[in-house]
Amino acid sequence: MADVSNDYPTVEKADYIFGCMASNGQTRDSLERCSCSIDTIASILPYSEYEEAEVILRMNKIAGQSSELFRTSGDLHDKVANMRRAQAEAEVKCFP
Repeated sequence: MADVSNDYPTVEKADYIFGCMASNGQTRDSLERCSCSIDTIASILPYSEYEEAEVILRMNKIAGQSSELFRTSGDLHDKVANMRRAQAEAEVKCFP
């Protein structure tokens, strides 16, 4: 099996870490915890699935009929749920 965590682009990991640190403080401890968090997510969820879930979440924020599919599709809800489970695992592991 391929190492799933290595399929995340570095810039995507960095964006996640910057956002995480903005929410959790600009400290060395926060850097380590946020790095742990994205690495944990990456070990659980392939990047293609993470990227799909992120798009779905962004589309959910758009008002109107053009984004209705993103709010009502069960398959799309499952993709977001998978990402949320990976995030929850990362929270437990990296932010005890």
